[in-house]
Amino acid sequence: MSATRLLVLGVVRGHGRAHGYLVQAELVSWGPEAWANVKWGSLYHALRQMAKEGLLHATEIADWPGRVDYKMTEAGEAEFLRLLRDALRRPGRPDMLAAGLALLPALPRAEAFALLKERLTALEADRDDVDAQAHDRGGHAHLRELFDLRVHTADAAVEWTRGLIERLETGAYVMADEDGRAFGAPGSLVRPERGPAPRSTPGPRWPNCR
Repeated sequence: MSATRLLVLGVVRGHGRAHGYLVQAELVSWGPEAWANVKWGSLYHALRQMAKEGLLHATEIADWPGRVDYKMTEAGEAEFLRLLRDALRRPGRPDMLAAGLALLPALPRAEAFALLKERLTALEADRDDVDAQAHDRGGHAHLRELFDLRVHTADAAVEWTRGLIERLETGAYVMADEDGRAFGAPGSLVRPERGPAPRSTPGPRWPNCR
């Protein structure tokens, strides 16, 4: 649920004001059902619940029965940043990491770098613990494969996190402190309004060839 809350808050933040269908349509384009375990039916519940908690301000639209628009409150902004920071610094929740990566550019570069360094420290400690357990484990020989899998998984997590830190160090991606329209920043998901379609110019009149 926390991953869904983070993503929903991120979409409302990015649009400035959003109704449930807009939140769903935006997230559908990101495909989070594959990487953050998002259940589409939970989006409207998350919006209503966060409005009850004071994280979102809900406004019923009189000219559109049934439509409710949501805006971030100060408490919602604080919760968004808390969830995003925890998603990046704390290992253990793949869905939260995925949601955090989706909204990574919403943070200043230095802060994202520092949070990922915290994550790396925790991952390295976990990898060392797993490696020690693998070497100390007795019992059935084939169970060694379970610990080898954990070691390789931990190694991969450490290597990937180091790589992301290096990419951020060398300027990868546009971050919130570099461009106010960086992905996930307030208003960054608002599409420019299209003007009226130009009138078509009549083409030449061709003679009747029948």
